[in-house]
Amino acid sequence: MPARTTRQEARARILATFSAQLDRLIPEDPSVPLKGATFADFEDQTQTLVQAALPVVLEERAALEPNAKVETAGRCPYCGSDGVYLEKEATQPEVRSLYGPVVLVKQHARCRSCGGSFSPSGSGLGITRGGPVDPSGGATDGAGGGLAVVRSSRAGIE
Repeated sequence: MPARTTRQEARARILATFSAQLDRLIPEDPSVPLKGATFADFEDQTQTLVQAALPVVLEERAALEPNAKVETAGRCPYCGSDGVYLEKEATQPEVRSLYGPVVLVKQHARCRSCGGSFSPSGSGLGITRGGPVDPSGGATDGAGGGLAVVRSSRAGIE
């Protein structure tokens, strides 16, 4: 099962996002004045950097998981049938992390026998570690739930 990105692509996106935020906080050009005058201003600026950069790190890290994108749907968790297929369209829900919103990709599978729908990657941001498929798609199972990451233009980086 392939990852959704490569390490080089992930690192490049993370570095570009962080660099853009750092340039806003501390511009390279010494003729550009620094913003803020109090420590509280500095904290606010740093928090802005964190809220923009760290969700990108989470998105990219999850995309590097070997099972971030499944090739086959496996067996139906409801009836055990092999007559399962991956739906062509994936959803891109936004989940909340400690550092802000993270945009994810969620694959969907459907059973031809019973009509059941489920997330083939299980719960835990696309990580099943060989465990069973999660028929609820992880909806009640903490953050993510059968989700793998997709790049978003939220931080202005493609």
